[in-house]
Amino acid sequence: MRTTVGIIGAGPAGLLLARLLHNAGIDSVVLESRDRAYVEQRQRAGILEQGTVDVLREAGVAERMDREGLPHDGIELRFDKRRHRVDFPALTGGRSVMVYAQTEVCKDLIALQLAEGGPLLFEAEALAVEGAETESPSVRFRHEGREDVLDCDYVVACDGSWGVGRKAVPADVSQVFERTYPFGWLGILADVAPSHDELIYARHDRGFALLSMRSPSVSRAYLQVPEGTNADDWSDEEIWDELDSRLETSDGWKLERGPITSKSVTPMRSYVHEPMRHGRLFLAGDAAHIVPPTGAKGLNLAVGDVVTFARALTHRHETGSTELLDAYSQTCLRRVWQAERFSYAMTTMLHRAPDATPFDDRIQRARLDRITASRAAESDLAEGYTGFPLD
Repeated sequence: MRTTVGIIGAGPAGLLLARLLHNAGIDSVVLESRDRAYVEQRQRAGILEQGTVDVLREAGVAERMDREGLPHDGIELRFDKRRHRVDFPALTGGRSVMVYAQTEVCKDLIALQLAEGGPLLFEAEALAVEGAETESPSVRFRHEGREDVLDCDYVVACDGSWGVGRKAVPADVSQVFERTYPFGWLGILADVAPSHDELIYARHDRGFALLSMRSPSVSRAYLQVPEGTNADDWSDEEIWDELDSRLETSDGWKLERGPITSKSVTPMRSYVHEPMRHGRLFLAGDAAHIVPPTGAKGLNLAVGDVVTFARALTHRHETGSTELLDAYSQTCLRRVWQAERFSYAMTTMLHRAPDATPFDDRIQRARLDRITASRAAESDLAEGYTGFPLD
């Protein structure tokens, strides 16, 4: 097989890249190790930044998102039983976010790719990226019981933190920056209408809590738990009781309970791999960087990466210049590090470390007090949450 761009991974990054390239008249092949059902069902992010929403609309893949997604103009911060709403449009010149699950983004992109785009091969396991330093890289993969080779002009690895893409970057040119947090998130999906019309981020002495949603009838919620926690160790009643405690307010707000349909624990990690390009191999999304989910940045960073690559390759085809492709890593990393900074700030402001001291607690409260009292501090949070520029 031969194509211009070989894409490893059919998550939102790989699928969106295929769509952007298709719209630009550039052919691609997408290789995905899992089956279609798995890709369309795996629960991940649910918050789309303003820039991501704009890109999906421009790509022609927003019809269902605009019909079923939930536009959000703010979030609520809670601490010491107090409530403070952050008004995004008022603080950012009109920007907001959209609640629309990653699973739904993938369904929309898969349907378009199969109907209009190039080959999308499920259960096609990428085994290795070869010849990245040459003008003709290739991806060796296994599909339908036999090995094959995809010859390309470029390879974009959207295959996550443990995929073959990042492993193809030699160790002597790689730099890794990371932080592992001593806690995780116990996340649930519940068949109950959300108890609030916007997301609630709560700092509590017992740990962080987040109240979110997936639809008008499905709630999503998270609890900070110790690292290594087994989700099955928590009963449904214990989860609701803990959410009640951490989200409590002085004005009598009430948490609605319902049947929990799934629960799992997500570890917390910050990670950046530099560079994001080696020869004609380009890393995108989790293959290059991971953020703790507190800032809702993971999916949106991946979108920024593939938009940057698609623009750069289109520029190369239209002008013959490789200037933007050569700048890919540097361009992406500027945005990545701002998102890492924001996610780290949100995480350390809202989560209580196992070894936290009274001084640490007072600093967290002071940071939250600053946001509630200063328009400049509040605007910084709103600008970071709604997304850094894709340019």
